[in-house]
Amino acid sequence: MSPGIVYERRGAGTPLVLLHGIGHHWQAWLPVLDRLAEVHDVIAIDLPGFGESPVPTDGAPRDMARAVAGVAAFLDELGLDRPHVAGNSLGGAMALELANAGRVASATALSPAGFWTPAELRWAIGTLSAHRLGTRLPQPFMRRMFRYGAFRALCFGMICALPGRITPEVALADALALRNGQAFRAVARAGRAYLYRGAPTVPVTIAWGTRDRILLYRQAARARTALPDARHVDLPGCGHVPMSDNPDLVASVILETTRAAAPRR
Repeated sequence: MSPGIVYERRGAGTPLVLLHGIGHHWQAWLPVLDRLAEVHDVIAIDLPGFGESPVPTDGAPRDMARAVAGVAAFLDELGLDRPHVAGNSLGGAMALELANAGRVASATALSPAGFWTPAELRWAIGTLSAHRLGTRLPQPFMRRMFRYGAFRALCFGMICALPGRITPEVALADALALRNGQAFRAVARAGRAYLYRGAPTVPVTIAWGTRDRILLYRQAARARTALPDARHVDLPGCGHVPMSDNPDLVASVILETTRAAAPRR
């Protein structure tokens, strides 16, 4: 794993680890972080090679197994024994893989990767790569243009259903995180061979935004078929990154999952 993984830690209670998607950073969880921290010891991490976390010394993970092993090693370093986990997109797939490995008490996956067809995968990677190309604009120009709601809608309308809820400051930070994500290309390449095939025995929730334009909502039906024992939830009116579209709904879905895993008295 990569030394020096960056993370934000808030709250108290049973641990809950948050994993963001490709090209994002731990700040993706800010809309729900404090709500979750009312109940849990929340650890939101920058995945290796994204945000401020460096690329592992042996290079970016070449497949999902190595990526998950890196996160599992980080959990061990923090002394976290079977924490709850929630993830979005790439982080959602990692949450499911950690659940399948028996490393977590519960998993909530928001629009997780791994239930796509080859064409849908090409669409997702192509769309995100085009967005990343757009972040090559000069930073002063982006800072100025993100003041305008129409420009934020143009840049984030494929990622969020309600881009108007993204502030200019958050828009710039997210754009820079996408631009500077050193592991983006390696992780995107690794995704070409990935499909989720696990069968976790811990409580699992898969929640999908009905307006997801990256990992299209129809993939939720495949997730239902692949994981019939999981709880499946629609996120009405939400896009691919639902935390900013409907923070209350997303927080409640995660907390319902962690409560399902709590020991009964």
